[in-house]
Amino acid sequence: QRSAAAAKEIKTLIGDSVEKVEEGSKQVAEAGRTMDEIVESVKRVTDIMGEITAASQEQTSGIEQINQAITQMDQVTQQNAALVEQASAAAGSLQDQAGQLSRAVRVFKLESASA
Repeated sequence: QRSAAAAKEIKTLIGDSVEKVEEGSKQVAEAGRTMDEIVESVKRVTDIMGEITAASQEQTSGIEQINQAITQMDQVTQQNAALVEQASAAAGSLQDQAGQLSRAVRVFKLESASA
């Protein structure tokens, strides 16, 4: 009887062990699937990060071009302001010269055509 009881207990223990091994195998398989999903997710995140990096570089390049354009516009504006000042000074000088010329011409008297 002891042998039969021991054999039965061993059979029960083996059955429990088999169930636990099967459950462990299922958990390992599930863990493997989960790891595959994690790897895929990491790949997607890496791809997205690459796209973000490329977009950031494009934006940086665009901002640099805008800065260059603004700098050029500022230079042109300053040049235009200087030209306006020069033109204003030249107009004032021409007005002064025209006044002097007008005063100089008044000195001369022209004979009338009837004389």
